[in-house]
Parts: sequence; C-alpha cells; structure tokens
Amino acid sequence: MRERLPAQERRRQIVEAAADLFARKGFRGTTTREIAEAVGVSEAMIFKYFPTKEELYSAIIEAKAKTEEILAAAAVAATSNDDAGVFRAVGQVMIETTEADPTLMRLLLFSALEGHELSEMFFESRVRRLHEFLSTYIQQRIADGHFRKVDPLVTARGFVGMVVHYLLIHEVFGVKRPPHSSPEEVVSTFVNIFLEGLKRRGR
Repeated sequence: MRERLPAQERRRQIVEAAADLFARKGFRGTTTREIAEAVGVSEAMIFKYFPTKEELYSAIIEAKAKTEEILAAAAVAATSNDDAGVFRAVGQVMIETTEADPTLMRLLLFSALEGHELSEMFFESRVRRLHEFLSTYIQQRIADGHFRKVDPLVTARGFVGMVVHYLLIHEVFGVKRPPHSSPEEVVSTFVNIFLEGLKRRGR
C-alpha cells in the first residue's frame, strides 16, 4: 500500500488512474481491481470514494473537460460581438487542452463504440451547452444582419466539428502535424474560413 494521502489527492489519483486505463483498454476491458492496483489501494477504497460507477464517470468528465473554461473565454468576446474572438476562444482551448492530455478524447471514442453511458453523460453535461452557446451567438449575429441566414445549431456543430476532426487525426491516428502549425495558427485558419462562409452577402 502507498502512503496515506489527503482525501482530495487520493480521489484525484483514482480519477487519473481510471481515466488512463479506460482510455487504453476501454470500459469493458478495465476492472475495478486494475484501477485499485494502479493507485496502490484496495478495491474497497475505490468504492469509498466513488460508491457508484456514475460518480466515477462524472468525476472524470469534471477533471478532464474544460467546458467552463471554454465558455468563459468565449463569453468575454461575445459581449463585444467579437466574432473571431468567440470562435478563436473555443478552438484554442479545445486544441491546447487535448494536445496536453488526449485522454478524454480517447475515452469518448471508447464510450461511443461500446455504447457506454459516459458518452451520453458528456454530451448532455458539456457538448450540448457548448453547441447551445454558439448557436445562440450565431442566431444573434444573424439578427444583427452580420451573418447570413443559416441553421445556427448545424453551423455551431460544424465549427466544433472542424476542430474535433483536426484533433482526431493528430491525437488519435497519429498523423504528423504540418510544420510550424501552432495551435494559434491552426485556430486562426479555421476561424477565418468559417467566418468568411458566414458573412452576409454585400458585407
């Protein structure tokens, strides 16, 4: 057994170990015993901190997802109708956090393929909020006469999809990034292309 740690630190260790194992082996291929062994505690200790699997999955999402950070950064730009700033904030945080730790993306792929509840939990608690924020902003800019008429939700999902595809080919499939392509440059490219397509004719 490892040394006694503060409850918060032990909880963090369990979440990290579980997320790492799930991301490498899938949910069906990972046992509670393996998580306990990775942390150096008993299975009983795992259940002490996370009595149900749903609580463990929620803790993983809470630890790995940066939705609040994304929304906070985008909301600042939205107050001044800074279109590029809104979408740049979303793309930048998504790319930087996933490049630093691709565990969540791998987890979500496993959960989708295995029909696991984490996928639905993540969509309902995180993805839907991001889509709603962006679609509301797009709708407002259409009303302002700045964007042409489009389906706001489909358009919001389209932008997020650009970023997710970029992350998938590099973080999951291991395709080498183009030389000198920093997250800032990649996001700027996506934002410029995206906003050009949204501009109202004649503007």
